[in-house]
Amino acid sequence: MSGNRRRGGRRERGGSGARRALRSRRFDTTPLPYIQRNVPVFEVLSDEGLEIIEDNAEVIMEEVGIAIKDDPDTVAMWRDAGADVADDGETLHVPRGLARSLLATAPSSFVQRARNPQRSVKIGDGATVFAPVYGPPFIHNLDDGRRYATIEDFRNFVKLAYMTPAMHHSGGTVCEPVDVPVSKRHLDMVHAHLTYSDKPFMGSVTAPDRAADTVELARIALGSETVDNHCCIINLINANSPMTFDGTMLGALKVYAGAGQACVVSPFILSGAMSPVTVAGTVAQILAEALVGMATTQLVRKGAPVVFGTFGSSISMQSGAPTFGTPEPALVLFASAQLARRLGVPFRSGGSLCGSKVPDAQAAYESAQTLLPTLLGGVNFVLHAAGWLEGGLASGYEKFVMDADQIGMMQVLGRGVDLSENGQAMDAIREVGPGSHFLGCDHTQNNFQSAFYRSTIADNNSFEQWQADGSLDAARRANQLWKDMLADYEAPDMDPAVAEELDDWIARRKVSLPDSFA
Repeated sequence: MSGNRRRGGRRERGGSGARRALRSRRFDTTPLPYIQRNVPVFEVLSDEGLEIIEDNAEVIMEEVGIAIKDDPDTVAMWRDAGADVADDGETLHVPRGLARSLLATAPSSFVQRARNPQRSVKIGDGATVFAPVYGPPFIHNLDDGRRYATIEDFRNFVKLAYMTPAMHHSGGTVCEPVDVPVSKRHLDMVHAHLTYSDKPFMGSVTAPDRAADTVELARIALGSETVDNHCCIINLINANSPMTFDGTMLGALKVYAGAGQACVVSPFILSGAMSPVTVAGTVAQILAEALVGMATTQLVRKGAPVVFGTFGSSISMQSGAPTFGTPEPALVLFASAQLARRLGVPFRSGGSLCGSKVPDAQAAYESAQTLLPTLLGGVNFVLHAAGWLEGGLASGYEKFVMDADQIGMMQVLGRGVDLSENGQAMDAIREVGPGSHFLGCDHTQNNFQSAFYRSTIADNNSFEQWQADGSLDAARRANQLWKDMLADYEAPDMDPAVAEELDDWIARRKVSLPDSFA
C-alpha cells in the first residue's frame, strides 16, 4: 500500500530520522496545539433575543414536530421518554423542555484522543479545532482541472492535513474516492486516517455497519481499552432539513453514541430552500432540529459526547445556487454559537467556504468572510477549514494550502495580545528612545524570527524579484507548494504488528462485502 515499505518481512513506516530531519528543513511541519482562545467571542443577540429563539424552537418541536424516517427504534425511544408520536408513526411532538432536559447529561467539553497522544484535541470550553474539507466527490487542481476523486487523492489530502501545522485534525471524508466500491471505501478511508496521519479523525456515517467497522478499526489502532473508555472518534450526523432525520444517519449516531464516541449533530441548511429566508427563523429551526438529534445521543447513552453543529448557507434567489461569504450565514453562526453556549455543549460551524470553482479572488474573499466569523464566533470544531471549492462539490489542492495559510493566521489571532514582559517591549522602547528606529535593538534581534506571522503563500518581494521568480500568482505558488509537501511527506510511526493487524482485518472484511458502487 502506498507509503508503506516492507523490509525483511516487516513493515517500515516513516523512513530514517536523518532523512526526515533533512527534508523538514524545507517546511516547518511542527504541529500547533489546538487554539485556546484568548480573545472574546462576538455576540449578536441579547438575552431577550436568545429567549425568543429558544421559545420558537420549543414551539417547532412541540407543535410542528420533527420527523424520524425509517427508524422505529428511535421513535420508540422518544415515545418512552415522553414525546408524542403522530398517527404517521414518524413525527415526534416533543413536549416543551424535554429535549433540553435530556441534553443536560452531555459534557460541556471532551478530549478526542489521537493515535499520537500529543495530538489529542479538546473540543469545547473555549478551544478551537480545525479540520479539513469534508464530502466532495470531485477534486480540483491546476494540472487536472476538475475530475472525480480517487483513493489516491484521499490519501494525498490526509497527508497534507498531517503536514499542516495549524490543522489539528485529520478530518473524515476529505474527498469521496469514487474508484473504490461504496460498500468498501469506508475501510480504505479510515485506514488512511489511521496510517498516513496520527491526528484525530472522523468516522464513517453512510451506514450503521460502516460506523461499527470504524469503531473496530480504532480499537486495533488505539487499543480496545482506550476506545472503550475515551472518545477516540468524532462523526458528522446531518439532519435532512427541514425538520427530518433519516434512519441511516440515526443508525450511525446510535452506533457511535452507544460506544461512547462523539457525534456532531448538524442541520444542513440552505436558507430559503430548507429553512425560512430570515436569520431568526433559520436559527430557531436549527435549534429545534439540533436539540432533537443531540438529545437522541443521550437516550442511547447518557454522558455520550455530542456537538451542536450548524451548516448554514444563503441561496441566490435568482438561480437557487448556494452562496457563501455573505452576511446572513455569519449572523446564523454567531447566534447559533450563543445558543450552544447557553446549552452548555460544544459548537461546530464555519470553515473556509466559497462558491468559486477555482482558487481565485472570489474563493479567497468568500472564504475569509466565513473563516473570520468562525474564529470570532467561538466555534469549537471547524469542519471545512481548508480545501473547500465549488460550494462543497470539489476538494481543491491549491485551495487547501491557501486555506492552511489562513488558518495559521487564525491561530495567531486566537492567542490574543501578549502582555508578558517581552510582549510589553518596554526595554526596546527605552533602548531606542525618540527619533531612532527599532531594527537593530536587542528586543527586535531577539524576536525577529517569531515576531510576525510568515505566510506560506503570499509574495512580499519587490516587483523585480517577483518577475525574476516567474511572475507567479498565488494559485500557481500554491500548486508548487502542495507538490513539494507531498514529495517531502513522511508517514508517522506505527507499530508493525498493529499495521499488520489493521491490514488483515480490512482484507477479511472486504471479502465479506459485495463490490457495490451504488
